Amino acid sequence: MRVAVVGATGAVGSTMLGVMRERKFPADEVVPFASDRSVGRVIDYGDQELEVRGLSEEAIQPFDLALFSAGAAVSGEWAPRFAQAGAVVVDNSSRWRMNEGVPLVVSEVNPDDLADHRGIVANPNCSTMQTVVALKPILDAAGIERLVITTMQSVSGTGQRAVEELHDQTRAVIEAAEIPSPAIYPHQIAFNVIPQAGSFPADSDSTDEELKLVNETRKILGRSDIGVSATCTRVPVYTGHSESVN
Repeated sequence: MRVAVVGATGAVGSTMLGVMRERKFPADEVVPFASDRSVGRVIDYGDQELEVRGLSEEAIQPFDLALFSAGAAVSGEWAPRFAQAGAVVVDNSSRWRMNEGVPLVVSEVNPDDLADHRGIVANPNCSTMQTVVALKPILDAAGIERLVITTMQSVSGTGQRAVEELHDQTRAVIEAAEIPSPAIYPHQIAFNVIPQAGSFPADSDSTDEELKLVNETRKILGRSDIGVSATCTRVPVYTGHSESVN
């Protein structure tokens, strides 16, 4: 099996490679792809050294599996090309999640939806994924009419720069030093709770994180009639989201 990992040098992509290595994923060849600034970088993969490649038409050789975690824009442009070349694409971005004909899958919840894929399979948002795993047994046993969800989302969901911002602000508070001005979030995140995770799309009074939670939950559970109210907050935790679900 030939596997491509697109976004291999990012926080999620590097974790993908780490999990594959630790679990001895049965790949004959693993090829990492990343942006131009990372091309040529060497990644340790067990007893192998993998050289990072850039995305180009020439680089899309036949792959069996392509794991994407490089953002919606990259997935929108390159995922169909890998799929057309014969790969099954598993995309971690938001680009394909709500597209008709693209299954949105959590393996513990709706694995049968994989049978209908046309080359691209979407991963849900992180907060959605942990929600539906808890909800599926309840749905099967008793049914669900409505959900009221509040998330407490860690800064890792925003990216490495957000993790660094929390670290720097926390250290400054503890050392009674001048607190660095926020660059990633609209307010200081250290020792604070920001009642907004994500941004507000045009003509919406919900953030994109809240809309993902609402729409993706319905699609994965196969129940467009479930009422979902979501409030997503950002909390000063490095990794790991928490939720209250009623």
